[in-house]
Amino acid sequence: MVTISLMGELQTADGERTLGCEISEPTPVKQLIKNQGKALREVFQLLKEKKLMVTVNKRIASEDTRVQDGDLVNLVAHDGMGQSGLTPSLY
Repeated sequence: MVTISLMGELQTADGERTLGCEISEPTPVKQLIKNQGKALREVFQLLKEKKLMVTVNKRIASEDTRVQDGDLVNLVAHDGMGQSGLTPSLY
């Protein structure tokens, strides 16, 4: 199982901050998030907009990083200017 931990203001559609995801083979982070469907729809949109920082096992990663059973994926939103990426920027 891969654990996805949503940091900062991120949460699933149901208000959860942690998800356990079963995978059968190494899977790119982008596909892992997409596979969660409605639960992570907004998170997936942030990833497509390049407004999501990804770490895998506490190491900086990208949407193409392959995760495998036992990995921990942390996701946090950003706007590239130090803001959370979830609220309008004042700039």
